[in-house]
Amino acid sequence: MPRVRTTSALSPLLIAAALLAGAPAALHAQPYGGGWGGGWGRGDPFGPYGANGRDSRTGGEPSKKVDVTTFRAADAGSALAQGPIVIAAVAPDGYDGSEDNVEPDAKLPVYEAAVVDQLAGHGYNTATSGAEGGQVAEVAVSHSVVQPEEAPHKPVSGAMSTTISNRGSGVGLALAVDLSKPKKAIIGTRLEVRIRDKATRRVLWEGHAEGVAREGEAGLDNTAVATRLATALFAKFPEGTEVAALQP
Repeated sequence: MPRVRTTSALSPLLIAAALLAGAPAALHAQPYGGGWGGGWGRGDPFGPYGANGRDSRTGGEPSKKVDVTTFRAADAGSALAQGPIVIAAVAPDGYDGSEDNVEPDAKLPVYEAAVVDQLAGHGYNTATSGAEGGQVAEVAVSHSVVQPEEAPHKPVSGAMSTTISNRGSGVGLALAVDLSKPKKAIIGTRLEVRIRDKATRRVLWEGHAEGVAREGEAGLDNTAVATRLATALFAKFPEGTEVAALQP
């Protein structure tokens, strides 16, 4: 069975200290902290997916449903959906460079591109690099195995029975032929975006979208999954559950 590598959970929501002013459009991975969604990506890897993974665990096909949660700062005003914005890659919490963790930047580009398309469609100027002022969108993606890959099938299986009586004896043989291939693992993917004011680092909006797909068909780095999650996440942007403003 091919090995499925899974990114670790996102970092605790700590206050980020580094300013992003003058940063290029694609920034290096940074700690993901300072927002409202405490506990993103933590806990039971099956937990975040709820009904999405229910049928999957019993051998059914993965659900197409996407679960979305968004928050908006009470003092965001009209700051969202306008002006220049750049993308910052964010490293999941606990990434240590070992073989069991996937380098976050290796999996982000397809998701970053999907987020950029959504931001541009909502009024942002994404064709900028290191612009003064404006905003920064921090993007993180994580994966977990919802249902492991099936074990190899036996192409031929069967049973034999023998009967003996005063009328003689007999042998029965039943064969089953299964030429189907084992189903690939079902992977849960979580896309998270946090938008900050670039100068003050104040969080204006954040949200996450999560769904499941079968590996090799629409899982992990597949563009279709990235587009599906980003489209759902920004469907009602810049709306979101209004929450108290956070100071950087």
